[in-house]
Amino acid sequence: MTSGQAAPAADTQIQTRENPHAKSLGPLVLGSIGVVYGDIGTSPLYAMKESLLHVGGVPSASEIIGIVSLLVWSLIFVVTVKYVMLVLRADNQGEGGALSLMALAQKALAKPNKMILGLGIVGAALFYGDAILTPAVSVLSAVEGLKVAAPGLDPYIVPIALAVIIGLYAVQSFGTSQVARFFGPIMSIWFIALALIGVSHIGDAPQILHALNPINGFWFMTSHGIIGFTVLGSVFLAVTGAEALYADMGHFGKRPIQFAWLGFVGPALLLNYLGQGAYALHDPSVLPNLFFLSAPEWARFPLVILATLATIIAGQAVITGAFSLTQQAIQLGLLPRLQIEYTSETEQGQIYLPTVNWLMLVGVVMLVLFFQDSSSLAAAYGIAVTGTMVVTSLLSVVVFAYGWKWGLGLAMAVVLPFLLIDMAYLAANLLKLADGGYLPLVIGGCIVVLMAIWVRGVRLLNTKAAQQNLSLETFIKAMETSSVSRVAGTAMYLTSTPETVPSALLHNLKHNRVLHERNVIVTIRTVNTPYVPLAERVDYRELAPGFARIELHYGFLEEPNLVQALIQLREKGVKFDVMSTTFFVGRRRIRSAARSEMPRWQSQLFIKMARHSYDMIDYYKIPANRVVELGTYVTL
Repeated sequence: MTSGQAAPAADTQIQTRENPHAKSLGPLVLGSIGVVYGDIGTSPLYAMKESLLHVGGVPSASEIIGIVSLLVWSLIFVVTVKYVMLVLRADNQGEGGALSLMALAQKALAKPNKMILGLGIVGAALFYGDAILTPAVSVLSAVEGLKVAAPGLDPYIVPIALAVIIGLYAVQSFGTSQVARFFGPIMSIWFIALALIGVSHIGDAPQILHALNPINGFWFMTSHGIIGFTVLGSVFLAVTGAEALYADMGHFGKRPIQFAWLGFVGPALLLNYLGQGAYALHDPSVLPNLFFLSAPEWARFPLVILATLATIIAGQAVITGAFSLTQQAIQLGLLPRLQIEYTSETEQGQIYLPTVNWLMLVGVVMLVLFFQDSSSLAAAYGIAVTGTMVVTSLLSVVVFAYGWKWGLGLAMAVVLPFLLIDMAYLAANLLKLADGGYLPLVIGGCIVVLMAIWVRGVRLLNTKAAQQNLSLETFIKAMETSSVSRVAGTAMYLTSTPETVPSALLHNLKHNRVLHERNVIVTIRTVNTPYVPLAERVDYRELAPGFARIELHYGFLEEPNLVQALIQLREKGVKFDVMSTTFFVGRRRIRSAARSEMPRWQSQLFIKMARHSYDMIDYYKIPANRVVELGTYVTL
């Protein structure tokens, strides 16, 4: 069994991870443009419009310049300075993301910390809220361009959006490797279009360049009372997706992501926001459909198609991110085992989780049907992302202070300005609670509860097993003088508590009254690093004649595979014939105890999660025809 920590998966045939830095820079930059920047790249569809409409009525020229200044400097400070220049440096063997950062923070401390674990859980839970909202708001925003390009299709906008969304989730089981080849070129065309649209309108009102002065943004914030604060919640829509820069670092490496932003994506977005602002100054009547009206009339229908493709890519990015995050959570012991399918024999990370996929589809469809338009959905958007950014800042303090040895004072001095900005964005978005902002909090809250119950339930079961089971050392000494019959072959017993006798071993002895010639206790652990070198994968120890222990170590981005580990052990001179080995797996049937440390509703929920946990035999790639399952009842 697994005890411990995280993993997006690799295919079973992959023995070592291909280093993304070993590839040429060009393809990696192009790939990062297609995958990493899909979400933030579609923000111009709605961020500027929602920010300006929040003012109420027709905004003045100074108000438009102030809001554009806030958008521009949000991109510069949050994305460029915080993520591209600072947070990307906090890599866990080249990997990023909330759970990866949590593992890095735990590693930096002397012992596991419950507060760090809690922050990691909250960050992961909020990501799921973001992952459900992103496809809904992005696809609706793109399809709504038909109001401008083909007004007669207005009644069909929601059905068309639903068809696109359902199609997106339906093709997930085929894998993204083939589709991903087109992501980079399509998004490159999209960003070029954004830049050209922006440049074409800056001349309409050159005074928009005053937005490059941050004083104008500060003036708007301080001179408009509560309106200035609520507008900040809409301004934040421009940086949603910034967390993907860090989360997807392992796929492309930090340099390609930095090059793509500084040399291409960032300038394109800045030009587009300046152009949209200039167009709004020139003709305030275009505000309700600002983005699509800013394109030439002949280009509007093609732009709708291109925008729809871009939003599909943005949705694809968060879907695959949710798959990877779930894999990490399973390996970290935060969720029960779920079915994971590998869709590529050559690419790591190409995974598909049917349960997660269809649950997300149900959530997205319900959001579209309930809210009907992107403006209503935009009110719900932002809280999940701002919460994730706050978690990232807090965990970064621990990594900088103790992992990088900066000391707490210097780490706080560096991170505090970003944390204050994150908190301001979060507070501004919380004002949208009544307008739908509660949705990501409800989604995230449910996931936090599920993760907390699972972690606590597993800990209580392991504690009870350690208390009730016989010490392995005592058992081995007793067997040395026992007259119990021995049979040929090897028996392997999987357990998460190797210090005690596995229940499957005791049941085998009780019912069959025999021991095998070789009895091996197998424990699979996940560590706080993404990958474990093959040389450190297997720890084999002889305990006594006829008894041995194998401890397998996997990183939280690796897939446990027991047979491959035995092959590796054979190369070290310890031979196991799989065809003469019997794998004993204990299957626990959990019941609620009359008096439990967990409230009854929690224990019932834990039992349901355990019953739907994916089969251990398939998860650890154990040959099914060599397995004997022995069941037992335990109370929680």
